Amino acid sequence: MDDEQQRPEHGPLAGFTVGVTAARRAEELNALLQRRGASVVHAPALRIVPLADDGELLAATKEIIDHAPDVVVATTAIGFRGWIEAAEGWGFGEALLGRLRGVELLARGPKVKGAVRAAGLTEEWSPSSESMAEVLDRLLEEGVDGRRVAVQLHGEPLPGFVEALRAGGAEVVPVPVYRWMPPEDAGPLDRLLDAAVSRGLDALTFTSAPAAASLLSRAEERGLLTELLAALQHDVLPACVGPVTALPLQAHGIDTVHPERFRLGPLVQLLCQELPGRARTLPVAGHRVEIRGHAVLVDGELKPVPPAGMALLRALSRRPGWVVARADLLRALPGAGRDEHAVETAMARLRTALGAPKLIQTVVKRGYRLALDPAADAKYAEV
Repeated sequence: MDDEQQRPEHGPLAGFTVGVTAARRAEELNALLQRRGASVVHAPALRIVPLADDGELLAATKEIIDHAPDVVVATTAIGFRGWIEAAEGWGFGEALLGRLRGVELLARGPKVKGAVRAAGLTEEWSPSSESMAEVLDRLLEEGVDGRRVAVQLHGEPLPGFVEALRAGGAEVVPVPVYRWMPPEDAGPLDRLLDAAVSRGLDALTFTSAPAAASLLSRAEERGLLTELLAALQHDVLPACVGPVTALPLQAHGIDTVHPERFRLGPLVQLLCQELPGRARTLPVAGHRVEIRGHAVLVDGELKPVPPAGMALLRALSRRPGWVVARADLLRALPGAGRDEHAVETAMARLRTALGAPKLIQTVVKRGYRLALDPAADAKYAEV
């Protein structure tokens, strides 16, 4: 029975808010995050526009049918399927499949491999890392001088990939199957951007480089780029599914985290490690207090706290055990005016939410302080 009482009922991401920018597979990512306790703010940073009627794709398909490439690189499952479907719609389906059966077909990762096999084809090779860098290494090791290499693009030019092949002497045939475009309704993306800038998010996830680039571009349009970069550098954790996804952020000097395996599951597991590790944990009035994004763990029990209360608690925790004046706490309150009575009201609600009134002490005529345990005073004296 004791073990059951000690077992937390909340997930590892309880009390944290995670932003999701994905257009594809967003529902899956949202569900994985929510299952682990996170609050999710989702706004697709992009929309995918198929090019079934696009002249570029038709021209590339005809060129491949008429002049066989030596190698075809399939980069995404949705893109490869879309290509085959478009060709069938034009009446070139069998001709394209026949051509692809006679070339060296490389598939980037298991999902692409599944799409290739569903089309009745067999890939010659697929990297275990799902990395385009590994595909490039293999091609360059084989030697591409004088070879025709068709590359199914996944919405945006692959950074350095096509250039490296051409530098190696290859003739590259780009196959643009679909494009990333800005969302038709920018409202949700703007709300996500506002949440990031105001530190209403604890983490922001990216599953494609175009999504990262789109968010940065929208921030710049709204005059919020500097504020967004400051938030991502200090308070909002940017988590990418892989290193290629991180490139637009890194170009702005933003350090990101990504899992070793470039998949959604490992991305969520990484957040389960990183976000609790960033939370402030303090010994207060005989309790263990862990301060999360929009909630507090008191001795492992999750206590949701209103935004005003979280703002006060963060202000108090910056100098644990030190008295913080009401005027300073008033400045910390979101949207507060000049009436210090707002601090008293928010403090009363904070104490109620925490369920342990003695965690925060009132210091008459001075302000408030966290009731830091005496043994911890020396540790935080110089904070």
